[in-house]
Amino acid sequence: MTEFIPPGTRYHPLSSPFPMKRGGQLIGARVAYETWGTLDAQAGNAILIVTGLSPDAHAASNPDNPAAGWWEAMLGPGKPIDTDRWFVVCVNSLGSCKGSTGPASIDPATGELYRLRFPKLSIEDVANAAVEVVRALGINELACLVGNSMGGMTALAILLQHPGIARAHINISGSAQALPFSIAIRSLQREAIRLDPNWNGGNYDEDVYPESGMRMARKLGVITYRSALEWDGRFGRVRLDSEQSADDPFGLEFQVESYLEGHARRFVRHFDPNCYLYLGRSMDWFDLAEYADGDVLAGLAKIRVGKALAIGANTDILFPVQQQEQIAEGLRAGGAEASFIGLDSPQGHDAFLVDFARFGPAVRGFLDTL
Repeated sequence: MTEFIPPGTRYHPLSSPFPMKRGGQLIGARVAYETWGTLDAQAGNAILIVTGLSPDAHAASNPDNPAAGWWEAMLGPGKPIDTDRWFVVCVNSLGSCKGSTGPASIDPATGELYRLRFPKLSIEDVANAAVEVVRALGINELACLVGNSMGGMTALAILLQHPGIARAHINISGSAQALPFSIAIRSLQREAIRLDPNWNGGNYDEDVYPESGMRMARKLGVITYRSALEWDGRFGRVRLDSEQSADDPFGLEFQVESYLEGHARRFVRHFDPNCYLYLGRSMDWFDLAEYADGDVLAGLAKIRVGKALAIGANTDILFPVQQQEQIAEGLRAGGAEASFIGLDSPQGHDAFLVDFARFGPAVRGFLDTL
C-alpha cells in the first residue's frame, strides 16, 4: 500500500529503538508534523495539536502547502488559534499512514511493509512519539496542549506520562477511557475489514484491496460522527431521483444512503486498512483507570496541569459530552483550574470539525486567558 503524505510534511526520527507499551520496539521510525507561526526566544508560546484517527499533520495551510487543512477555520493569523501569537505544532499519529511510521510503512528489518508485524499500538505510544517532536523543537514546556477526539485521549496520556510538559490543556470531544458503545462500533468496523476476503490477513495491495470492508467500516464511523438530529435535518426521507433498477432491488434509494456511499468511496483508497485497525484498537484499549486501581477520576487526578478546558457537543454519541465533563472534574481533583463547556451543536462528534461558530469562540476565549 502507498502512504498518503501531504506536501510540505516534516519528519522527526524517533529514538531508536522506540519502545512500545505492549511489547516490541521500532527501529528507524519517524513521526510526521507541520508547524505554523514563530517560536519566541523563550520557547514559551508553543501549542501542540494531537489529532483524531484519520487526519494528517496538515491542520491548516502554510507556505509549504497552501491547500486548506482539516482545521483551516480554527488555525492561522487572527483565527481562534492565532498563529500571530502562538507557535503551533500538529503531529500525525504514530501508526498512521499519513507520514508517521505505521503498518503501511517499510520494516527496515525485512525491507517489506510491516502490515500485521507492526507492534501492538497504544495511545501511550502515540503520546510518547508526539512528545519527542516537541522536545526536538527545543520546547520544554508547552503553553497549551490541544487534543481532538482520539487526540483528546493522546493529550491525556501525554500529560500523565510527562508531568510539567504543558501549562494548559484543551480537550475537545475526547475521553479518559473508551466506553462500551464506542468499542462496539469500532469492533464492527474492524470486523467488516477483516471479513473482506481481499483483506487476506492484512496482505492486500492496490489491485486486490478490501474495498467493501473499508466502505462498510467508514460508513459505520460516519453514522456515529454526526447526530440523528443532523441526519434528519439534512436529508429527511428524501429519495434519490433515479428509480431502482430491476437487477438491484435493494440498491441505494434514499439520499442519506447516497451520501454515505460517496463519503466512503472518497475515503477508502486514502487510508490504509491495517492502520485503521491498529488505531481503532488503540482507542479501545485506552483507559486512565488502569493507572489508579480502576478509578478513572482518580486516574485523571494524577495529571498535573495549571488550567484546562474540556469541550464537547451535547449531541455526540461516540464520545458523549459526559466524558468531557468527567475530564474537567478529574483534572480539578488534581488541582487544575478546569472548566467544561457542553455546546448545543446539532452536528454530533464531528462538530469540532464543522461548527466553528460554536467551537471557535470557546477555544479563543480560553487561549486569551493564557
